[in-house]
Amino acid sequence: MLSYQHIFHAGNPADVHKHALLCAMLSYMTRKDKPLSYLETHAGRALYDLSSAEALKTGEAAAGIAALTDKFAADHPYITALSRLQAEHGANAYAGSPMLAALSLRPTDKMHLAELHPQEHQALRDTMRRFNAKCYKQDGFEMAQAVCPPEPRRGLLLIDPSYEIKSDYDLIPSQIAKLHRKWNVGVIALWYPILTSGAHLQMLKALKAQTLPDVLHHEVAFPPVRDGHRMIGSGMFVVNAPYGLADEAKALSRMF
Repeated sequence: MLSYQHIFHAGNPADVHKHALLCAMLSYMTRKDKPLSYLETHAGRALYDLSSAEALKTGEAAAGIAALTDKFAADHPYITALSRLQAEHGANAYAGSPMLAALSLRPTDKMHLAELHPQEHQALRDTMRRFNAKCYKQDGFEMAQAVCPPEPRRGLLLIDPSYEIKSDYDLIPSQIAKLHRKWNVGVIALWYPILTSGAHLQMLKALKAQTLPDVLHHEVAFPPVRDGHRMIGSGMFVVNAPYGLADEAKALSRMF
């Protein structure tokens, strides 16, 4: 299914949760003077305009980044990256995770980004060209399995599907297990929505049944961002979680 476009949801509370943890992980990992790889399975277009008709139609950013920015320290890596982006693209610009990663990485680091939606993929390529990111018009799980273990071997993989394809919930645990076997040093970060249906619960049960190292599992709850919206929280499941991420997660829990 290729209907999903993240512009309708950019900057919502789930984005803030996911992106704050992502930036914290990359900030820690780039302190070492060793190159790393960043991979993403469902990249989107990387750069969003929160004043666009699509974003204003749902208004989800009002309950997310607009409401939560002031709760972060000014030097938090997430806020620092957003400030850099807005200095270049204006106050209504919002960074998707590929852009946040690009703003966090160094010239020696490598990026592999997958996006199947034709328009989103083209926008991704156009936006990320200056960062020398490799963009794949390919199923994200196929890309990750083909690239792993990446070179450099140090690195982070973000799995961030839309979950419009309901089979993703069943597929993800086995995908993560296989990726970890191939790339046992890699940080594998999975984002998932917490819906009123509880669709994520069986997936989590399967993930927790695996023997995966240094797992950080963190969830935040929030009210629906608009009438009829079924998402009431956001979750992250991180394998090989970097040092200090648990403290970052606790700080985020106090914000929501």
